[in-house]
Amino acid sequence: MSRCAPAVPAAVSASLALALTACGGGVEGMPGGSGVRDPYFPKAGNGGYDVTHYALTLGYTPDSRLTGRAVVTARATQDLSAFNLDLDGLDVRSVTVDGTTARWNHTGQELTVRPVDDVEKGTVFRVAVRYSGTPVTVTDPDGSEEGWLRTPGGALALGQPVGSMAWFPGNHHPSDKASYDLTVTVPKGLAAVSNGEPAGERTEGGRTTYTWRTAEPMSSHVATLVIGRYEIRHGRTPDGMPVHSAVDPAQAEPSRPVLARLPEVLAWAEDAFGPYPFSSAGAIVVAPDAAGYALETQNRPVFPGAPDVPLLVHELAHQWYGNSVTPESWRDMWLNEGFATYAEWLWEEEHGGNSAERTFDALLDHGEDLYPDLWAFPPARPDDAAHVSGSPVYQRGAMVLHRIRQLLGDDDAFRRLLRDWAAEHRHGNASTEDFTAYVEQRAPRKDFTGVWEDWLYGDGHPGRP
Repeated sequence: MSRCAPAVPAAVSASLALALTACGGGVEGMPGGSGVRDPYFPKAGNGGYDVTHYALTLGYTPDSRLTGRAVVTARATQDLSAFNLDLDGLDVRSVTVDGTTARWNHTGQELTVRPVDDVEKGTVFRVAVRYSGTPVTVTDPDGSEEGWLRTPGGALALGQPVGSMAWFPGNHHPSDKASYDLTVTVPKGLAAVSNGEPAGERTEGGRTTYTWRTAEPMSSHVATLVIGRYEIRHGRTPDGMPVHSAVDPAQAEPSRPVLARLPEVLAWAEDAFGPYPFSSAGAIVVAPDAAGYALETQNRPVFPGAPDVPLLVHELAHQWYGNSVTPESWRDMWLNEGFATYAEWLWEEEHGGNSAERTFDALLDHGEDLYPDLWAFPPARPDDAAHVSGSPVYQRGAMVLHRIRQLLGDDDAFRRLLRDWAAEHRHGNASTEDFTAYVEQRAPRKDFTGVWEDWLYGDGHPGRP
């Protein structure tokens, strides 16, 4: 893990090195950590502060070049002499802290900022970063691509797990959520769609500026921006909630029947998981080759090509499990994917398909035929960063939930457990340990030891219960 302050030559005395890293004599603050020690992405995020709001102002040109100004509002969680922001592949032009020019150093994905004066613990401060360049595409340990993805005539920004650092500086770890204002200016004729609510659109001088506002807390890994020629659809659910979607014109007709069911799926999900946690919904449908996967970007998931109904169910379920209840670390990924996969099982069970019990039994007996790595590692303990999106996290994670349902022996109690979990941690973070303690508290007369040991943390095939 890299330090926040610049390297000091070995010949420099220890006392002078301390003075340099503290940005002057007599100060008491310490540099914030250059990562939050996530078990799989240790450089992700930063210590010493908590972000409350991002105000991003971007300019885009057809060669995919960005100019940006990010104003990050944060609260110091310790006395800070320096702190880091995650930013990869872009050139920093200037940095200020509360309007005063700050010293800074940018190496790799770490932008280290040294304010003129220490930031005291508990203080709310604003750091403004001006930057520019051509954003990079980030290749994940599993080989998938994220960050800034070029598309014909535009671009798509995806952030899971760490790709958002490719287009704006921030505290890029799911444990730090914030509200957002995004203003982006693009050539006239192109659309720019992000999370949250549309908050303005104006055209002048051959360029159009779009503003999007996300009031509810959002982790940066589910922030998105799509730029290009899209069919923009605005509507409302029968309950009056706004629905904003952007669809690649070539995918307009194939996607229409499925997206028409979005209000129906949302209504079903509210009945199953509790009130919808955000103020709008929708979808972004891009060309099939724009991204190799769907992603539960907040408010409006991204789909590569027209989705089918199970995939729509999966990504909308993530609005509760993953976006509102966000994992504390990437080790807790099964709390996202296991829940969203089980939502697919529930939908099928209630819409004339296989029961969840039958799906569970089929996976138990023959799951490796469909998912060769199904028993390769337990869902709560992936082997490494390359496996945080492996089949055990999805399918075996869903099987953990079904074992809880079996042990409870009461479907109503199980449904209450799902709803109350989402309500208890609404707009917050939770770990696997939080979930196991929650289940045991809700059903104190049941013994879940075997579920945790054999299904959640156990290696290999757990055997038939």
